[in-house]
Amino acid sequence: INTCMATYKSKPQTIGRSAEELFDRFSDLSRLQTSLDALTEEQRAKVGDVQFTADSIRIVTPQVGEIAFTVIDRQRPTKVVFGTQSSPVPMTMDVEITPLGADSSEVATAINVEIPAMLRPLIGPQLQKATDKFGELIAGLSH
Repeated sequence: INTCMATYKSKPQTIGRSAEELFDRFSDLSRLQTSLDALTEEQRAKVGDVQFTADSIRIVTPQVGEIAFTVIDRQRPTKVVFGTQSSPVPMTMDVEITPLGADSSEVATAINVEIPAMLRPLIGPQLQKATDKFGELIAGLSH
């Protein structure tokens, strides 16, 4: 089967924290779980089934099922790379942090996935939606 690498990027979100401070929040992902647990029931329903541990993120979606991401690379202070443990296709997710100033940064997520070319039109829009949603989640929990 002819597979090709595809990249789906979220819209950048501006966060009122330095790149170092933001990066530190990703050095122990269980801190994000604390922010997630503090959300109201309604906000939590929008986020869906997401769980954080110190080094991993587990996401359950109706379209894809369960995907678990584990930190495989950290490049202080601009990037955290996650790899999948239980994905049907090879996939990584990057959290990219761009310093904008002493107390401001931009954060965006990118999903890199190897999928058969013929499935791209079917899977691509779902992956873009997931990337956008995850970018919003990360931004929301980073404040």
